[in-house]
Amino acid sequence: MIDTRINRRQMCQLLAAGTAAACLPRSLQAADSSKFQLQYALASSMYGKLPLAEVVGEVHKIGAQWIDLWPMVHANQREQMEEMGHERFAELLKKHNVSLGMTTRYDLGPLGLDDELKVLKKFGGSLIVSGSVGPKNVTGAEAKAGVKEFVEKMKPHVELAEEHGVTIGIENHANALIASVDSIRYLGEAAASPNLGIALAPYHLPQDEKLLAQLIEDLGPKLVHFYAWQHGKGCMTKLPKEEELEQMPGRGSLDFRPILAALKKIGYSRWVEIFMHPVPRGIPIMETLGAVTDEINAARAYLDKCLAEL
Repeated sequence: MIDTRINRRQMCQLLAAGTAAACLPRSLQAADSSKFQLQYALASSMYGKLPLAEVVGEVHKIGAQWIDLWPMVHANQREQMEEMGHERFAELLKKHNVSLGMTTRYDLGPLGLDDELKVLKKFGGSLIVSGSVGPKNVTGAEAKAGVKEFVEKMKPHVELAEEHGVTIGIENHANALIASVDSIRYLGEAAASPNLGIALAPYHLPQDEKLLAQLIEDLGPKLVHFYAWQHGKGCMTKLPKEEELEQMPGRGSLDFRPILAALKKIGYSRWVEIFMHPVPRGIPIMETLGAVTDEINAARAYLDKCLAEL
């Protein structure tokens, strides 16, 4: 029987090889072209609970280098990573020349990310996305005060993120503190550290291209992640597949050209995830691995077309 175990030194070599691209400055990653380009990451949740070993193999097929691992209930690739062990996961990344760029950890909450920061650093990742805590659906002065208090609570966690070279992205989400356009702007203003910013989800905002574009311009460097995701007919009730897919760019009615123009204007060079939620959560957006990848690529072709028209 062949001994497939690897020692600590070999583990470090695997991690370094598998994540070198993710450690490069974003400006260098896109330096081979004078044209504005979107830097894609693959959200594992698009594939439901399909095997991590198979999902990693799809990353380059959607024009990406990086994967974003999601846990239950939306997926379970983050749990699969722990089940297979970090050494085997490093080997898997190296096999496919893929980097772990980020994880999405709504399950941990923004105040419970400290251990995840260490995992991200280990693999060379640089972003964790989570939600916000505080009064929900507030506006005006109440929202501003709530955001200020939230940023204060985040300080020790952001300091640790700075030490580990990781950014914490707070997604705007319905029924949360960071939900409205105003609350998003308040967070952008209050978050002094470059390691705390907004993971912008257009799905949860008014489907107004000009408003979204202006918000992107207002956020500037505080925009640390972008979901290419529109509301369509929603993701809370079961719909015919064609209607559910209207969350995808090019499927629904949202015109992404003004949005992409705004991203170009601010020189956005962080990750973009083509995204949607299926109903129920935890299933792939399409029936097969290949069909999921094809659907993501159809959205990517639409975004490419929009970029070409700018």
